[in-house]
Amino acid sequence: MDNKSIAGILYETADLLEIDGGDSFRIRSYRNAAEAIEAYPQQIADLIGEPKQVLAIQGIGKGMLTNLQEMFREGRLTLHAELLKKYRPSMLELLKIQGLGPKTIALIWSAYQVSDVEGVEKLAREGKIRELPRMGEKQEQKLLKAIEDYRRIAGRFLIDAAEREAEKIIAHLKDFPGVEKITPAGSLRRGRETVGDLDILVTGKACCDDATRQELIAHVIQLPGLMDVIASGENKVSFRLRGGMQVDVRLLPPESFGAAMQYFTGSKAHNVALRQRALKMGYTLNEYSLASLETGKPVAAKSEEEIYAKLKLDYIAPEMRENLGEIDAAEKHTLPGLIEQKDLQGDVHMHTVETDGRNTIEEMAEAAKERGYKYMAITDHSKNLAFANGLDDKRAVEHIARIHKANEQIEGIRIFAGIEVDILGDGTLDLSDSVLEQMDLVIASVHSHFNQSAAEMTDRLLKAVENPNTSLIGHPTGRLLLRRDAYPLDIEAVIKAAAQKKVAMELNAYPDRLDLNDRHLRLAKQHGVKIVINTDSHHTSHMEKIHYGILQARRAWLTRDDVLNTLPVQKFAKAMKHHWPATKDVNVA
Repeated sequence: MDNKSIAGILYETADLLEIDGGDSFRIRSYRNAAEAIEAYPQQIADLIGEPKQVLAIQGIGKGMLTNLQEMFREGRLTLHAELLKKYRPSMLELLKIQGLGPKTIALIWSAYQVSDVEGVEKLAREGKIRELPRMGEKQEQKLLKAIEDYRRIAGRFLIDAAEREAEKIIAHLKDFPGVEKITPAGSLRRGRETVGDLDILVTGKACCDDATRQELIAHVIQLPGLMDVIASGENKVSFRLRGGMQVDVRLLPPESFGAAMQYFTGSKAHNVALRQRALKMGYTLNEYSLASLETGKPVAAKSEEEIYAKLKLDYIAPEMRENLGEIDAAEKHTLPGLIEQKDLQGDVHMHTVETDGRNTIEEMAEAAKERGYKYMAITDHSKNLAFANGLDDKRAVEHIARIHKANEQIEGIRIFAGIEVDILGDGTLDLSDSVLEQMDLVIASVHSHFNQSAAEMTDRLLKAVENPNTSLIGHPTGRLLLRRDAYPLDIEAVIKAAAQKKVAMELNAYPDRLDLNDRHLRLAKQHGVKIVINTDSHHTSHMEKIHYGILQARRAWLTRDDVLNTLPVQKFAKAMKHHWPATKDVNVA
């Protein structure tokens, strides 16, 4: 049981307790413990035998330690199981609907004894939700819209969740005798922002012999967290995980690995175009090989590189395989050299204990230094985010002094003093210009009034771009994947204005956001707008999420020249004050 799974059970217990009308202090203790464990860099499983180490974690008391010990001993938490039995598992699905919190669910349950999505939707359509206390017709319509949105995204999972499940499967299979390679394919390998089914390809001698292959399939089915087997055949086993994700594990002979990787990575549109090209050249392409149409003899199969080469194409990176011009570019040898994680020299969106972060300036800086960064920035929130203890002018100036002091004391990395300042409803920034002028960089972000019209939101962002202190626009469309749609705005108008004012756009790498998305990144590149890839870290462990941002950048065909935080420290500092390096010719297929 990993930290994410433990935290999930504790979060669910807290929500179910709230539905149950439990004591607020007890509810908060479960949520505090869940938050602490989710963010903790070490696995609780490695510490559970040392109670003092577990108790040293902030948010874990003796009572919670007893709960954790029960979870590892029994494989479940009794209170969690009892509450699920009382309210039915379908109650947890209701909690996934935007705006439908535990108190409202408890209200619906108390009045109608309804605990599933279909039942709540039926009540809303019959006008019965508006009859409840603190509800009304407007809230009822919002609930129906939220249920519609939930159904639209159901069955999709964030990329980091899919990656964690893939890692568990790889760990389960890697020591099986005769297994040589285990590789995720599909949309996860292409870096899609959300994933539906998870494809895992397994290659080796264990896949070639019938008896051994069946033993391997039996071993696959013993995977912890596997809920039910959907299908099991000679070379494939499909199953569903506890969280609802479907996984297809395919067993392949080594000689077909390249063809299978190409085929199962996709996308469908890319594969169709590639197969058409193969046919025109006298070949047939499938998951087993690229073969001669005339003789049926394979001419390439072991590696993707040899398949693309045989089709007279440069190798196309998985992130680019969306049939958006990559095949033509590969034929003409004009594919760009995509950005890599090693190209980044810094991460400049981080929060500390001064607002809603979990670590100090010094701890964040040391973690960034350990990652090999040459610079980083502390960018705590401004005062409009009251729940995050945002900074007013006075505290912001004092915080700048603390950041400068840390910069002097910690060698080997430059610590920039920055701020994530709120863009208020009218487009003004949440701190005085005289304070913002003292910052090395200013990230301007929207955190409120998401219900403005497209025209209002566009004008709001345009005004923020006009402010001479704005260095970049943070998470520019405000979306939270699988939870909240982007707010309406004319993103192209904002990008064009950013190009004129030399204001960069952020690619927020946190997997809940991935904002800008790959389409908007391509648009920014077309208009010559520079990108800054950040993690929006609230804990030192969050810095590792930078690679999700790199994947999105690669999907948008970005090179290191398109991204400002690939620059050395002095050039980056100038870029944050609108002195961008010379822009090369923009060429996006």
